[in-house]
Amino acid sequence: MKNKIQEILSTIVARFESGDIPEAVAYSMFPVADIPSAKWSLVNRTLQFLAGTADGRGYNQWKTSKRSVKKGAKAFYILVPYMKTQENEKTGEEEKLLRGFMARPVFKVEETEGEPLDYEQIELPDLPLMERALEWGVSVKAIPGDYRYYGYFAYEKKEIALATPEEKTFFHELAHAGHERIKGGLTPGQDPFQEITAELCAQALCRLVGKSGEKHFGNSARYISNYAEKAGITPHAACLKVLSDTEKVLNQIFLNN
Repeated sequence: MKNKIQEILSTIVARFESGDIPEAVAYSMFPVADIPSAKWSLVNRTLQFLAGTADGRGYNQWKTSKRSVKKGAKAFYILVPYMKTQENEKTGEEEKLLRGFMARPVFKVEETEGEPLDYEQIELPDLPLMERALEWGVSVKAIPGDYRYYGYFAYEKKEIALATPEEKTFFHELAHAGHERIKGGLTPGQDPFQEITAELCAQALCRLVGKSGEKHFGNSARYISNYAEKAGITPHAACLKVLSDTEKVLNQIFLNN
């Protein structure tokens, strides 16, 4: 099997060297959730993530959605601007001025009950290698998605969150989990070489489990090219640079050693 892994990796890397990259084919994703936090600032979305949820809303917002906050639920807090209306001394017109920020309590969807939400109807398929994540103590859950991401691996929480049912996205995040096990931790943020390693693993895993990675190859090529550019090297050189780590991660996932 190790020889098979090496053969598959060599084939994928050769595609970057030859330039034989098909047009990107957008893969299906879950419907974009029309939720209030999609319009929040980066700071508040980060606070939501740290609170362990993908959907936080105020008490009245949940009532509007025909859901109620459970008794004893604890709020987390986001920052909202404090605006004050006053008259402009020069024009005489009223204008709104930012006077500062105040904390506003919001509640996680997990702390509410009532009418089902659209994205709660989403179910993940029986993904190949799901058992590996479970063996590692990594939970896998569906989340409301948007056009900014398709999934993530939160290594501190041991959690893979997916906004698409595609195996390739799951394999990418599973590769991050395997990489974290090997290294004993990951570099925070979108480290170019970690991302390239995960994407190469995802393409290889598609082939190893008998799934075609071709329909995603254009997306993978563009993804790797973008991170290679950030690292200041060519996509082919970037793939070669992470090839050893990629093979180790694949052995960790597929052979579990």
